[in-house]
Formats: sequence, C-alpha cells, structure tokens
Amino acid sequence: MRGRRDRIIAVVMLLPSLILLAVFVYGFIGWTGYTSMTDSNAMQQLSGQSANFVGTRNYSQLFTGTLPVSARFRTDMVNTVFFTMLFIAVCLGVGMLLAILLDQQIRGEAFFRTVFLFPMALSFVVTGVVWKWLFNPQAGINALPPMLGLPKPEFQWFISQEQWLQFNWQNVFQILLIIILGVVFIVAGYRWLKNRSPYMAGLAGLALLLNGLLTLTGAEFLLTQPAEPKGFNVALLALVIAAGWQMSGYTMAMYLAGLRGISEEIREAARVDGASELGVYRYVVLPLLAPITLSAIIILGHISLKIFDLVYVMGGGDNLFIDMPGINMFFITFRGQEFGVGAAIAMIMLIMVAIVIVPYLATQLRGGSES
Repeated sequence: MRGRRDRIIAVVMLLPSLILLAVFVYGFIGWTGYTSMTDSNAMQQLSGQSANFVGTRNYSQLFTGTLPVSARFRTDMVNTVFFTMLFIAVCLGVGMLLAILLDQQIRGEAFFRTVFLFPMALSFVVTGVVWKWLFNPQAGINALPPMLGLPKPEFQWFISQEQWLQFNWQNVFQILLIIILGVVFIVAGYRWLKNRSPYMAGLAGLALLLNGLLTLTGAEFLLTQPAEPKGFNVALLALVIAAGWQMSGYTMAMYLAGLRGISEEIREAARVDGASELGVYRYVVLPLLAPITLSAIIILGHISLKIFDLVYVMGGGDNLFIDMPGINMFFITFRGQEFGVGAAIAMIMLIMVAIVIVPYLATQLRGGSES
C-alpha cells in the first residue's frame, strides 16, 4: 500500500514537468515539423489565409532548387560539415596536448589551468568581436610582420574567397557513398587482419570494388541545374580558430580529469613490460580515455551544428563563406517571413543534431541499464 502511494506521489510531482515538456518541447517540435510541410508566410497570416500543405516541397527545394535561398542553404551544409570536422579535431588535439602537459605536475599548474579555462567564461559574442579584430586583414595579426620588418601577409582570413577541395554539388551523394564505403573497407580490413574472418575479407573486398566503380563512373545521383561548385572555404579557418580557442579549455578539463583518474600503477606496469613513454600513452592512456573522447566529440559536434552567435558576429550574416544553417534559418524566417522554408531548415538542423546525440544517449542508457 505504501509503495503504491509513493508511486502516485512521484507521478503527481513529475506530472507538471512532463506536461510542460510535452507542450513546449515536443509539441513545438511537432508544430515546426508540420509548418515545414506548408507554404506558410507572413502575407498569408496578414491576409487571414490559411497555409497550404505542400508535403516535402520545401525540403526538395532546399536540396535541389535553383533559387538563391536554396543555393545558400547548400553552401551552409557544406560549411557545417567542414567546420564540424575541423572544430572537433582542433579542440580534441589542443585539449589533449594541454592536459598531458598539465599532467606532468608542473609548477604553477593551477595558474595555467585557470588561463586555459578562462575563454569558456566568455560568450561566443565576445569571442567573435575579439577575433574579428585580430583577423582584420588590414590590422590585427596581419600587422605584426611589418612591425618586425617582414612583408605584410595577404591572407584575408574570414573574408577570404578562396576554396579548397572543390567538388560539384550534383555528386554529393556519390561522394558520401565513397566515404561510407571507404570507412567500411578500413573497418572490415582491420577486423580481417585481426581475426582472419573470411566474412570480413569479403566485406572489405566488396566495399573496395564498389568504391572503385563509383569513383570511375562519376555517376551523378543528385541533379541540380546549373552546376554548383562547392568546397572548403578558407575563410572557415578563422572561425575554427576562434571557436577552438574558446572550447579547447573544456576538452582539456575533461582529459585532465581522465588522466588523473588513471592509476599510476597501470602506467608503471606498462613501463616494466618495456613500453616507452610514447607507448604508455598509445597503448594504455589513450584507450582508457576513449569514453571521454566520445563524450567530447558528441558535445562539440552538438555545439558546431547549431552555432549561430559566433558566425553572426564575425560575418554579420552576409558573409556566405562562413555562413551556417542557423544564420540562414534566422534570415529566412524572421527577415524574409517565409515560415515554411525556415521551419524546414530548423527540422534539418534538428535531424543533424539528433544523428549525433541519439545514438550516444541510447548507448549510455543501455550501459546504465546493464550495470
């Protein structure tokens, strides 16, 4: 009887939070999803007309349409992919390096730890303003070489229009398939070398064969007219440096906590077995830090996929070379008053974040239930 009463009390206490969560989170997500499948805009609302249901037209227009809004969205998607990869790599690399250095029991460790963590106390708006000054092509970092008697560099930083790794948007599905098959080949090949499994050998061979066929044929899986060259905009380097400067201290703190949690006896045992200091980190420390690395990748990926304020401050919303989907969604929805298209971009961003977050949460919940 007492247990039943406790359950009822728990449900009653949680009910207000569950109702608010259902209405203001999942309810609004559902409404945004419905709006993304309509042609809702400000003119309809002002004239009292109801929005027309158009299905997935907004989504198809964003990925294959010829309007400038659609071309900008596709540029944003490419920018997001490149920025996310570089941002995560910089934060993980710099954060781990700083954590390893601080783990050497150096003098003044508390001071350096505070200095490295300080950028996290700033907002992305402040970070954007500071780094916009530093990356000013006519001043900032570019002004330092002339002060030392060296020629002034011509690098334009966040306003650079140079592109690397150019490809055609029509071939984006083919490129994604080649990357996926390449990953399958590497993983299957590694497992075959480790376990000598015929199944893995066949899978690796099939992935390599399909990869070669896709590369040779150059088949276009997504047709848009006219052709759209895309690539890595060099201006993104300024954005990566600014964001990495702010978030590297966070990864440093995570790695430092992980390093301090590794018993010194484990390291000593590896040294006794003949491992060098580099081998200790390669075969002992880094594998034990794998869960922290995964957590950092998830969190940093979530930040990069929905980044807005830093990009807005550095680019002003008009610099397409560092543009992101969040900026595009803001202008389309609240400046262009095209609510259906803006909602479609918002749902695509939600799906991108969910692809990163949901598998991680599912793994954590499964691990928690098993333990």
